Amino acid sequence: MKIIIEGAGQVGSHLAKMLSHEANDITVVDDDPARIAQLASSADVVTLLGDPSSIQVLKDAGCAKADLFIAVNPFKSQTVNIVSAMLAKQLGARRVIARIEDESYLAPENKLMFKDVGVDILFYPEKTASDEILDMLRHTASTESMDFARGKLQLSVFKLDEDSPILDMKVAEFTAAMTAANDKAQFRIIAIARKGETVIPKFDTRFKYNDHLYIIAKREGMPTIMKFLGKDNIEVRSVMILGGSEIGEMVAAQLAHRQMDAVKIIDIDKQRCRELSEALPDGVTVVNGDARNSDFLMEENIKEFDALVAVTGNDEANILACVIAKKFGVSRVVAQVENLEYVRLAEEMGVDAVINKKLITAARIFKFTLSDKVRFVRYMSGTDAEVLEYTAAPDSKITRGALKDIDFPRNAIIGGVIRGSDSFIAVGDTRIEAYDRVAVFALPDAVKEVDKFFK
Repeated sequence: MKIIIEGAGQVGSHLAKMLSHEANDITVVDDDPARIAQLASSADVVTLLGDPSSIQVLKDAGCAKADLFIAVNPFKSQTVNIVSAMLAKQLGARRVIARIEDESYLAPENKLMFKDVGVDILFYPEKTASDEILDMLRHTASTESMDFARGKLQLSVFKLDEDSPILDMKVAEFTAAMTAANDKAQFRIIAIARKGETVIPKFDTRFKYNDHLYIIAKREGMPTIMKFLGKDNIEVRSVMILGGSEIGEMVAAQLAHRQMDAVKIIDIDKQRCRELSEALPDGVTVVNGDARNSDFLMEENIKEFDALVAVTGNDEANILACVIAKKFGVSRVVAQVENLEYVRLAEEMGVDAVINKKLITAARIFKFTLSDKVRFVRYMSGTDAEVLEYTAAPDSKITRGALKDIDFPRNAIIGGVIRGSDSFIAVGDTRIEAYDRVAVFALPDAVKEVDKFFK
């Protein structure tokens, strides 16, 4: 697939490196020599220095033959992304995606307007990140979660602490004990993230301290699983937000609409605090101060809050603030961590949940490099694997026998199936039928093979 990426910032560079590993033909366009030089030295992609809104530059990049054009320049007005995307479409790019920074553009009538002028997909990473943070504050027992078919099936990630009741237990023993406790609690452990590696578990795999278990289950079975793991959902009624970024502002606004007991947002910049005071609802308290100072956080009564969300734009500051909050007794802490090398460090230091815009964006765009049978793709933090939801095409390879008989890729696992109004956990004897919606967990080297099974 020929892919052109406009913008060699953090998101564009991450996409270029990730997509180049999939044997795609990647060209990256940017007008900043330093960014182009840095990317050229670290990724096997073609780089082109030039104005991304120049027709000639886009022609030189090969838009006429591009299968996918991705406009993700974060350093200039979103106008550059939209204009370059529109031009790329007119020059022949088959599918065009543009990053935006205005939520109003996502209104249905506006999305249709952009589609009419050639921009197929608009995405706003900050808005998606804020939505995920809000979801993390709802599901406090897990480090991460996602729903299939409006929650009929749920995938949750549980961290095993030093007092976990299942440490050193085998997967088979856990399954037997769970079945004895509630034989209707259908579930499957589809992966374990351990010391930076992702393990597809076998029956004799033992659970270890600091493991992250990826468990898919029917919605009604999740409470039993949580109880067995010694996990409880905490009702979050008060939230302190560190950082008045776009993400922080959106989270604060949404929490205010939920009529929380207290929502407080702290930023070090006085002018930004004035802007937040004018923009946010009355239910949000805006405070000017340095969130890195533990004495300041004590003065702001951090101990009285149920949750802390750190989105300052500085990874180290976010992680440190979450560690301090945990020591002060805050039940739920969430950190924005953009450096992928810090994600595991944050988890090891006790951060409950991590949000990463690059992973969010990569998953959203990676979907468009696969077949039209994939409904969505998501990267879960703490693992290099992907979670995908497919719709099985009639007479596709996945429908031609029981799962145990069709030679499904070794580094992938089918977790659950939604068939009409029913949902169930997949086992070896399960047969996938045409139009089933199927939840798949796959390591990177298996994704392309998995894709072939559903075409």
